[in-house]
Amino acid sequence: MSAPLRNIARASRSKNILNSVRSYSTKEPVCTIFHYPTLKERFAEILPAKQEEVKKLKAEHGKTVIGEVLLEQAYGGMRGIKGLVWEGSVLDPLEGIRFRGRTIPDIQKELPKAEGGSEPLPEALFWLLLTGETPTVGQTKAFSQELAARSSLPKHVEELIDRCPTTLHPMAQFSIAVNALESESQFAKAYAGGVNKKEYWKYTFEDSIELLAKLPTIAARIYRNVFKDGKVAAVDSSLDYSHNFANMLGFGSNPEFVELMRLYLSIHSDHEGGNVSAHTTHLVGSALSSPFLSLAAGLNGLAGPLHGRANQEVLEWLVKMKSELNGDFSKEKIEAYLWETLNAGRVVPGYGHAVLRKTDPRYTAQREFALKHMPDYDLFKLVSTIYEVAPGVLTKHGKTKNPWPNVDSHSGVLLQYYGLTEQSYYTVLFGVARAFGVLPQLIIDRGLGAPIERPKSFSTEKYIELVKSLKK
Repeated sequence: MSAPLRNIARASRSKNILNSVRSYSTKEPVCTIFHYPTLKERFAEILPAKQEEVKKLKAEHGKTVIGEVLLEQAYGGMRGIKGLVWEGSVLDPLEGIRFRGRTIPDIQKELPKAEGGSEPLPEALFWLLLTGETPTVGQTKAFSQELAARSSLPKHVEELIDRCPTTLHPMAQFSIAVNALESESQFAKAYAGGVNKKEYWKYTFEDSIELLAKLPTIAARIYRNVFKDGKVAAVDSSLDYSHNFANMLGFGSNPEFVELMRLYLSIHSDHEGGNVSAHTTHLVGSALSSPFLSLAAGLNGLAGPLHGRANQEVLEWLVKMKSELNGDFSKEKIEAYLWETLNAGRVVPGYGHAVLRKTDPRYTAQREFALKHMPDYDLFKLVSTIYEVAPGVLTKHGKTKNPWPNVDSHSGVLLQYYGLTEQSYYTVLFGVARAFGVLPQLIIDRGLGAPIERPKSFSTEKYIELVKSLKK
């Protein structure tokens, strides 16, 4: 290739024109430059077909009965009721999570990785969840650079975080800061100006990318303020999202921790739409609240001990067990401890799931990471032995539909090993990850013109009346 063509190709790559193909003949080689669309451009290309698909589905099958509702489901948290549309992932009770049809091992194999890395990049997963397509390495790198370029916070948000008392739970601080970013909402400004509803998705996209980019900066500032010296490293545009996040937390010099962040953010991202944080984000977004307000609502749900905060509780329970067992991690000792926990009317943290009826594939992915990087770590050995014992104990106890471990039973152990020992912070990491799953759906919702969500509710008196009428 001639020097001028090399210069054109080099300049083009810097503008998202990512690849070149040489066409040879008997004469001078010709360089053809191909433009690979950005994420926003690609979504705009595929959206019309998706809109038509949904329109056709509703027209042809809108009156089709897709399930029945039992009274016990209405009183049992709506478990198993089919009533939400969630494009990014589907959770099968026996197979576990599938991201656009792909298992966790699939995304570990297929998605682009950092140079020298082995875990998927969450930026690539975001692309997959939004479009259903696997991005190229070049597209992923360009997206990483775009997120890095948008990562700085408005001064008022920095000051708000810095004024929070260190006694305020990190998740509360996280939600406060995300709410305060509403000042940056392009969607809110466009709506106030009277934008056409067909354009809603474009402003939702911009807000979502802006928010995703700023989450590590917010999360790291909270961590450094509460637990360290308040100093946060600058973002490096040459690094991927997880590497920058690890740097800002203060752990970026350890390549294993960086790899853990890539895995952690990917597998904690999406778990279909019915869980509290996903459903809440979707519900608030259906009122045309901006992505900032919608995600903040989802984070408040994630903060609950029956949802995202469970990882903190698991780690606290494990540390207490380790202390009381005095280093004896035999199956007999652990079984006795589990029975003691159950007989005291408490649950075994990290076991059971509202949908799954097998070992959580997210647990398995973390276990494999631990086997590779920390096989002799005492807390990992404890978790491994609990895994051998707990299902049998819980089955005999007879009060659980799923005696297998979930994602929360392992994540804290990995973080502890690398020195991130502040358990109250773990749900913030989960919150950063969950944004990768819920924000793509907000963009899709606005692109498909999803209406405000408003299911019907009855009083107990009305249900009694209904049941009597049905039995006549």
